[in-house]
Amino acid sequence: MRLALRAAALLILATAPGGAAEATRPPPHFVNDIVPILTKADCNSGACHAKADVGQRGFRLSLLGFEPQEDYEHIVKEAKGRRVFPPAPEQSLLVLKAANLVPHGGGKKLDPGSEEYDALVRWISAGMPYGQPEDPVLSSLEVEPAEAPLAPGASRQLKVTARYSDGSTRDVTRRALYEANDKAMAEADEHGLVRTLDLPGNVAVMVRYSGRVTVFRAAIPLGAPVESLPPEKNFIDRHVFANLKRLGIPPSALCDDSTFLRRVSLDLAGRLPTLEETQAFLASREPDKRARLTNTLLASPDYADWFANKWTALLKNKRDAAADITANFAFHAWMRDSLLANTPYDQIVRQILASTGTIVANPPVAWYKRVKEPVQQLEDVAQLFLGVRMNCAQCHHHPFERWSQHDYYSFAAFFSQIGRKPTAVANEDLIFHKRGIAQIENKKTREPVRPAALGQPTLDIPPDEDPRLRLADWMGDPSNPFFARSLVNRYWKHFFKRGLIEPEDDIRDSNPESNPELLDALAAHFVSSGFDLKDLVRQIVQSHSYQLGSEPNEHNLADTQNFSRYYPKRLTAEVLLDSIDGVAGSKSDFADLPAGTRAVSLPDNSYNRASPFLKVFGRPEGASVCECERVQTASLAQSLHLMNAADVKTKLTAAGGRAETLSKAEMPEPKRIRELYLAAYAREPEAEEVRLAEAHLAKPRTDSTGKPLDSQQARRQGYEDLIWALVNTKEFLFNH
Repeated sequence: MRLALRAAALLILATAPGGAAEATRPPPHFVNDIVPILTKADCNSGACHAKADVGQRGFRLSLLGFEPQEDYEHIVKEAKGRRVFPPAPEQSLLVLKAANLVPHGGGKKLDPGSEEYDALVRWISAGMPYGQPEDPVLSSLEVEPAEAPLAPGASRQLKVTARYSDGSTRDVTRRALYEANDKAMAEADEHGLVRTLDLPGNVAVMVRYSGRVTVFRAAIPLGAPVESLPPEKNFIDRHVFANLKRLGIPPSALCDDSTFLRRVSLDLAGRLPTLEETQAFLASREPDKRARLTNTLLASPDYADWFANKWTALLKNKRDAAADITANFAFHAWMRDSLLANTPYDQIVRQILASTGTIVANPPVAWYKRVKEPVQQLEDVAQLFLGVRMNCAQCHHHPFERWSQHDYYSFAAFFSQIGRKPTAVANEDLIFHKRGIAQIENKKTREPVRPAALGQPTLDIPPDEDPRLRLADWMGDPSNPFFARSLVNRYWKHFFKRGLIEPEDDIRDSNPESNPELLDALAAHFVSSGFDLKDLVRQIVQSHSYQLGSEPNEHNLADTQNFSRYYPKRLTAEVLLDSIDGVAGSKSDFADLPAGTRAVSLPDNSYNRASPFLKVFGRPEGASVCECERVQTASLAQSLHLMNAADVKTKLTAAGGRAETLSKAEMPEPKRIRELYLAAYAREPEAEEVRLAEAHLAKPRTDSTGKPLDSQQARRQGYEDLIWALVNTKEFLFNH
């Protein structure tokens, strides 16, 4: 009956006035014409009918139309075909809902008479054709212009062209979707009109159409004169300063020695410089003393402690039970020793990914203790070592990237042959390679999938070969487009507060870098150095780009992206705790560790529970591979903790601490104050600061009963107050 009605409707349309013309016009193609309309109208977004697993009000579509065959089934055949009515296409539920002619929770999506509305009606009237296998398919997407300079407040209309497999092209500007990657810098309307705002820098607009993505890049110049620049120390300066010239953003002046000393000590060693280091560095007249200091810090155990702290948290060195202590300590010690010995980065990653045996014999095996399932292993490896977030692709095509479900499971297949056997040690397995064909089942299609690296062909790996070795080979291949870029971007953020790509672990075509030439140069240098981590750090901190002052000039205050100045960043929980200990002359004690162990040397997350300070200030639990797990935002709880928490008070009043030592020292008051400022800020106090401190120290003080304290006790309390005041300042709490 339905087929007869459909045939009758087509006959009426063909014989009606204008029907012959319509009959000669090819009907809309479902994939090439209809799906883009649904995507533009937001029908197949995650908040609407593409909501995970359930859709919306009984109608489900694939996310952004990545599964058109399924969408066709849902629209045309599901619910006995009630959504389409060829005899009267305008009366189809699909059309009525989209035009809000009947109540629709999503509101009006199409205007009657619009090009999109008419296309949908024509498609239904033509019998809802899906298309033929030989029909052309979308092969690429182009935007014009691809990049352009745009003054603040200027506008630029984009043109988007779809290219198909038969060589044909189509203007799809009207049906493409647009989104700026930084909405504080630019905005794009639904028609592709880009308008820049007042913030200078580089901004990208993602253009999306029918599963393809391209990017328009705009440089928004400030246009101020860049008349003088610091001399270039290395290739980093060349690219940073060239970008600042292009944008017309004058950089701040170079920082002074005190600032550099404190900054590089915190960034490289996770600690404040000692009083002796500060005095020696400030007194030195050696022209290369900054380079010498950098090398000294890189060779120190403190460097290894600080970066092992970073890496073991990202690698989920997490303690859930007391029995985990052996694995946690062994893995942390291995990572620290590798960093201290400057083991090449590709070798560190290889030792983790391809590890076998027991934790005691081969500590990198501990990673597999925490990350057990192939899908979790692939997601963590991709995000941490490649800067690619694959999570979305488990269920559907990545909405902003080229990765599909097949890419997801083919990457997971590298981990499909990992075997586990219990050992005599409680809560520890022996990790080994199981002989067999490396493959994994696609949970959606139920088809077996063989291993393939991202963007690479499928591998045919012999049953007796561990597929993880092939993965490690690809990781360290100089032609790998992700591995080196991900690491240098992550380290750049460590030193500069923001990555060249933000977030630092979201590298994709639709999230371009702010300085492509710099990122390419950093990655190429890192590869050519043999993946030398210390060399990378040395290149960064010896550049004048890193050594710029944090004080903005009259032009670069609004710059948050182009590194025209050093962006101050809050001290992490561990560094702040150690810094307070360093200034107060106190120590923190941690279970199962020698007295005086630094907080940055803690091997796992278990110490967060025993330290209210670390918990309040956001030390991560090691539950994810995302740097975002570390809390770096200020809170009222943090302010209150610094001001009056018992553990902070105990440090200020510690026996033999700095307050007691200074109160007993036989030296003039200004000299004692100077020592305190050198310890806290690595700089000399200003005259006004000395005057205020002396006035406070000279105040008479009484005990709890109102009895006057003797001069030494009163002076000790005064220094306790002074230390408390210093550690509560922004100058102390930030690296600047």
